[in-house]
Amino acid sequence: MATNIQDSTCLPIQETIVHNNNKARAIELVILSLLVSILVYRVVYFKDQDQHILWLLAFFCESWFTFNWILSVCIKWDQCTTKTYPNRLLKRVSESEFPAVDIFVTTADPILESSIITMNTVLSLLAVDYPADKLALYLSDDGCSLLTFYSLVETTKFAKLWVPFCKKYNVQVRAPFRYFNTTSTPLENDSLEFQQEWEKMKNEYGELYKKIDIADQGSFPCDHDTDFGVFSGVHRSDHPTIIKVISENKERTSTDLPHVIYISREKSPKHHHHYKAGAMNVLTRVSRVMTNAPLMLNLDCDMYANNPQVFLHAMCMVFGIKDEENCAFFQFPQAFYDGLKDDPLGNQFANLFYLLNGMSSIQGTLYAGTNCFHRRKVIYGSSPNDRIKSDNIISNEYLHKIFGKSIDLRESAAWILSESSSKIESRRSSPSNFIEAAIHVASSSYEYGTSWGTQVGWLYGSATEDLLTGLGIHGRGWISAISSPDPLAFLGCTATTFPSSLTQQKRWTRGLFEVLFTDKNPILLTIHGNLWFRQAIAYFLLCSWPVLSVFELCYASLPAYSIITGSHFLPKIDEQAFLILMGIFVIYNLYVLWECKRVGASLRTWWNLQRMGRVNSMTSWLFGFLSVMLKLIGLSDTVFEVTQKEHKSNDGDNENDDGRFTFDKSTMIVPGVVILLVNLTALINGMLRLFKVDYSENWMKVIEFGFGEMFCSFWLVLCFWDLLKGLFGKGKFGIPLSTIWKSVALALLFVQLVM
Repeated sequence: MATNIQDSTCLPIQETIVHNNNKARAIELVILSLLVSILVYRVVYFKDQDQHILWLLAFFCESWFTFNWILSVCIKWDQCTTKTYPNRLLKRVSESEFPAVDIFVTTADPILESSIITMNTVLSLLAVDYPADKLALYLSDDGCSLLTFYSLVETTKFAKLWVPFCKKYNVQVRAPFRYFNTTSTPLENDSLEFQQEWEKMKNEYGELYKKIDIADQGSFPCDHDTDFGVFSGVHRSDHPTIIKVISENKERTSTDLPHVIYISREKSPKHHHHYKAGAMNVLTRVSRVMTNAPLMLNLDCDMYANNPQVFLHAMCMVFGIKDEENCAFFQFPQAFYDGLKDDPLGNQFANLFYLLNGMSSIQGTLYAGTNCFHRRKVIYGSSPNDRIKSDNIISNEYLHKIFGKSIDLRESAAWILSESSSKIESRRSSPSNFIEAAIHVASSSYEYGTSWGTQVGWLYGSATEDLLTGLGIHGRGWISAISSPDPLAFLGCTATTFPSSLTQQKRWTRGLFEVLFTDKNPILLTIHGNLWFRQAIAYFLLCSWPVLSVFELCYASLPAYSIITGSHFLPKIDEQAFLILMGIFVIYNLYVLWECKRVGASLRTWWNLQRMGRVNSMTSWLFGFLSVMLKLIGLSDTVFEVTQKEHKSNDGDNENDDGRFTFDKSTMIVPGVVILLVNLTALINGMLRLFKVDYSENWMKVIEFGFGEMFCSFWLVLCFWDLLKGLFGKGKFGIPLSTIWKSVALALLFVQLVM
């Protein structure tokens, strides 16, 4: 069913597709009824148990699982997606009416985030199907790297050849490292001119790649007395602001390159820099001074534009959504190229698809930190239905307190908040004329005494600044929209090793949990703000995600405890309640498998999601939870950990390693190994006791050994199978001996305490 938001006499340029969700609702309610039934069983039979503490622990864990399921059902109850039609847009809206867009690409470390990946992202954005005179690309380099700056300079030179080539031949994949892969060659029926230009372009890209690779090894063929000299002697955590305009579209033509601007904001040990959120706020201020577009697109350095019409898809939502002034941002989903087959690390979250679609049917999808178009006025702190018609209504004192000392910035905020659109784009022709003003607003002390990071801009207080910022926007009453065009709008690289995946998951869970301890807590924003109730439920579910790790760890310990001590926390096989537990296990797993199949995932992907859900919850999620707890009591502080972006070469040397777990000396896997060892111990203990039973005398004695507990332990061992292989692996595929000894000691301590 489609909801047409356009006039009935014409086809819509975007429409909301509402999906029939009755089957999923029915299954979810069945699972919910079974979960509630097992809780009732716990209460009714509590007085008959010998192990009251064991029974209570199981009850508390199952209560949390049920609570999470209720929240999930509430969020996923309605499902909708947005479809956009750029071809219809071009027939209805003139290019001159398109709003200007400032593009923000952020990078922090040229080692962990390969420069060639970043430059391919830049090239794909410079070549999109959108008027070049309405674009400005800002590359934020928080590593203050000469390599990144040099790479951007050389990339911009190559872009003057690459962009015309892409538009002349309507190239669909405009990131050269994807276009010129080992299998990409011109077809015989292509014109001779195209074949010649294709070969020339491939050679030019090869030269660019070689230059960046040589520079990466420390050899810069550049004159340090020119623009490169400013990098001499700088330290990445202590340096002045560096802003360089690499390319200017002074004539404001739609066929030239967009503005290309390099920024490395000032860093000083005396000031907190707030990681990516701080960099985004600097970009917001600098772009105001230099180009001042009403829309801003932010991208991670590895997320290249996979669909050349992505900006047109965004404009379909800008011009097509009813009451578009109330739509704060336009999100495109995160997707990945060259992901490991069947997602063995479970970090592509195929199972979140329906959760996000459910949020889309409420107040809108969450802000994912990349692939998102923002309205500048929303980032400046405005709320829906703000209609300030005169600059004089906003006092200069108020603007100074909110936006800082820059007169330029204060005037801009007044213009935008008062919707004086005629003034908003007054500085797009020559950004190089405003470098001095831009350096002023990029200083590390500029935000002191202002509301940047608290009321305006990207918000501080969490390692997941994206979710916190999006929550703050929704809390002011805004809605958001998401669209997933074909081909996908953006593609990026994901973690392909177990250690990098753990680091990423830990950062996410820590950041999500931190949100609950800020003034942007979703419950508070519902009570005191304009966050919709069901939207608050969605945010609360996400933010409380790390808490699940504590209950999962506790629940995973119960089977081993029961088997070793000869007690029970699950119904016996001859009790009717045993069927309830089996029903939950079977129906839930079949339901998740069905969801995976609906989004095109394989059976193997489903299994990987299931097992990695257990592994992650008892490793990275647990450490994310603990790090926030330690921060709250003052024993630690937030550290932003950049996830390494693995760049695969085309030689395929490492293909045999894909999907195999590698290990480092991180202590994050210790709890997982302990759970594996204690459940292995319990299984061996249980099997030995079963062998001693004389079934000829009383075969029913097998019931006393707890079939349910034995099955749970066996299931956990299967989930942790890769860690089991790591205990016997060698080299990078083996768990370090120091980690093994720590895990063995803790496992023995557990067994000793319960015996």
